[in-house]
Amino acid sequence: MSFLFEPENLLPKDGIAIYHGVVFNEKEATQISKELLDTIPWKQDEVVMFGKKIMTKRKVAWYADVGITYTYAGVKKSGLQWTEPLLEIKQKIEAITGASYNACLLNLYHEGEEGMGWHRDNEKEIVAESSIASVSLGAVRKFAFKHATNNERVDIELENGSLLDMKGEIQAHWYHSLPKSMRIKQLRINLTFRLMHA
Repeated sequence: MSFLFEPENLLPKDGIAIYHGVVFNEKEATQISKELLDTIPWKQDEVVMFGKKIMTKRKVAWYADVGITYTYAGVKKSGLQWTEPLLEIKQKIEAITGASYNACLLNLYHEGEEGMGWHRDNEKEIVAESSIASVSLGAVRKFAFKHATNNERVDIELENGSLLDMKGEIQAHWYHSLPKSMRIKQLRINLTFRLMHA
């Protein structure tokens, strides 16, 4: 795998966020998006806030090796069986990051009005300091990091077909979010490959 530039850590301290740029060209990204839209059993996400179950506008799907579950926002999820296209994507991402993954959370954002607030992927089921590889397909969206103690910000635009690799101490020290944008009317699919405790 050769890159037009040498990927660097976006963060000044306390963790690693490597932006690899576009790893699936426009034709590949469009093809993958269409396949995922047609074949993934997308469901509205269910989160528990202030003791109440709330359905999100965005839709999700959770794939994982047999026996792996994931609990976030108060809801426990069991992984669906990997599809061939997802395994092919996973293989390519593993070759680029040098990491291994046994699960993937997929998010479907229909337009810019749907986003994700500040959070950390620090649930106990995720192997601490392991790589979380985020693949973006579709609309270009801003992605933001905020340091937990001094509110230092780092923002980046995630391109169609791009890869962001978050690892090391990042989840202990940095929040991240997908800010909403009313002007974006295209959909975005995000795949986050993770290493979970078996």
